[in-house]
Amino acid sequence: MAAPTLASDSSTSFWADADRHLVRYGGAFTREIIDRAEGSFVFTEDGRRILDFTSGQMSAILGHSHPEIVATVQEQAARLDHLFSGMLSRPVVDLARRLAGSLPAPLEKALLLTTGAESNEAAIRMAKLVTGKHEIVSFARSWHGMTQAAASATYSAGRKGYGPAAPGNFAIPAPNAYRPDFTDADGQLDWRHQLDFGFEMIDAQSVGSLAACIVEPILSSGGIIEPPPGYFAALREKCRERGMLLILDEAQTGLCRTGNWYAFERDGVVPDILTLSKTLGAGLPLAAVLTSAEIEQEAHERGFLFFTTHVADPLPAAVGNTVLDVLTRDRLDERARDLGGFLRRGLEAIAGRHDVVGDIRGRGLLAGLELVVDRETKRSSDELGAHVTRRCLELGLHMNIVQLPGMGGVFRIAPPLTATEEELSLGLSILDEAIGDAVKTL
Repeated sequence: MAAPTLASDSSTSFWADADRHLVRYGGAFTREIIDRAEGSFVFTEDGRRILDFTSGQMSAILGHSHPEIVATVQEQAARLDHLFSGMLSRPVVDLARRLAGSLPAPLEKALLLTTGAESNEAAIRMAKLVTGKHEIVSFARSWHGMTQAAASATYSAGRKGYGPAAPGNFAIPAPNAYRPDFTDADGQLDWRHQLDFGFEMIDAQSVGSLAACIVEPILSSGGIIEPPPGYFAALREKCRERGMLLILDEAQTGLCRTGNWYAFERDGVVPDILTLSKTLGAGLPLAAVLTSAEIEQEAHERGFLFFTTHVADPLPAAVGNTVLDVLTRDRLDERARDLGGFLRRGLEAIAGRHDVVGDIRGRGLLAGLELVVDRETKRSSDELGAHVTRRCLELGLHMNIVQLPGMGGVFRIAPPLTATEEELSLGLSILDEAIGDAVKTL
């Protein structure tokens, strides 16, 4: 076998190697070679500075390479990075205790893992074991991960061509106020009727083994769809009537992004199981499952098994503790509310200048902007969204757009909680220019 050769410094060689050797796991790769990142910006090898309006993969809530995160990684990696999964360290127990302290009763037991998919996998596994049932309900626009149980509860993408999903997975309609499927006399979303209908369909299909409902407080990959006030209380009641557990997936909404520590606080509804990821590690692989002592005890007595290589690892747990330090000290929940208001006002100003902006939604620093060709018909155009995305990148702004059947292109805007008003203004200005340039091509 020939010895490996050093890669050429040329971008041509880089992309040739990437195209030849990387498995493509989603859409096309952004044709930029990212060299480093700092704060709200990423920097390319050729010196371009790009404002990151997605916080990496919606995760880097403290910005890229936050100095306190960097210091924690350096110190903890030199002291204790990984252990046999049956051993415990202080960072792990400290983080479990502090997460419990940030949550309402009875959520006090934590399982520390790596990714959102893994935490949802563990939550679903726990719910099935505790209830003795196997059927799972989720939103038709959901995204919970790409591992088996999580992927089986995901409906926004990735279901075709992989054979049977886990048995007993059902979808209910997502309550999209902008594109309502059930309407009242005023043409507004009749979410109560929609929810009733959804569970009538579930009951008709169920074999009597409903274990849990797993939902996001704000559907992110589903197009920043936020269920209206009152919805989650009604959903909780539907679950209680059927002996189901309610699992809330706060991978993107948890830990201050929406202006509250947890998005479910708005609704006054405490889930039976809460999953966290993304924001908990501020860009590093860290996730958690939180539940009550009663559910944990029942799971333990029934032999709950989720023994993985990186469960309860000390290095990411230490990072999680630093994340909580910064969020608390700098009051980033309040900052997210304030900056979220600033961001929304800027988006509304853009909507006032461009008729292709159909809707603005979201909460705090998780905002959605939906593009349409016609505001009256709400007709969408994949080409328009793609054009705006490309133009934003050319002008120095990285944006993420969700394009799903039956919806327009929806930009998911999730800058770091540490972003400044000046950085948000820069992003809004670039987005405004990009939309204007794209409209000229229609």
